[in-house]
Amino acid sequence: MVFEEFHADACFLCPNFPMKCPYCTSQDTEVIETRDNEDLTTTRRRRECVKCAKRFTTYERIESVPIIVIKKDSRKEQFSRDKLKSGILKACEKTTVGIENINSIIDDVERELRSLDSVEVESKKIGQMAALKLKKLDKVAYIRFASVFRRFVDVEDFEKELNKLL
Repeated sequence: MVFEEFHADACFLCPNFPMKCPYCTSQDTEVIETRDNEDLTTTRRRRECVKCAKRFTTYERIESVPIIVIKKDSRKEQFSRDKLKSGILKACEKTTVGIENINSIIDDVERELRSLDSVEVESKKIGQMAALKLKKLDKVAYIRFASVFRRFVDVEDFEKELNKLL
């Protein structure tokens, strides 16, 4: 994970690269106040330059590494929450699965993807993760979703999957 500082040249965690004052470029600064935002993704630091006594603010956040999806035809593209959401929404039409459940599935899938050892993952694995979560909520939505990501070709494919559910 990478720390990113705005309005500054270095991170407080890196003693070899001290924070520079944006006014006089002195590297002798002190943190006066530190606050985390509500979801703990950003830290705001109020700083004061020891040399010129001016104050400035820096923001620090963890930079997310993009998840790369390996498609069936070996193409690679960046993971898209919106694309996954679109597929799940289609599968959940006219079912009891609500938007909060759908958002929860997407959050869970993304969290699981980020916990994997690799930033590259096959689209099939993402489909399986989402399908398993749908299966617990609604069997119809699960069958609809599975039919797309598994590319059911004929009625026999549906029948096999239905038999597994029964």
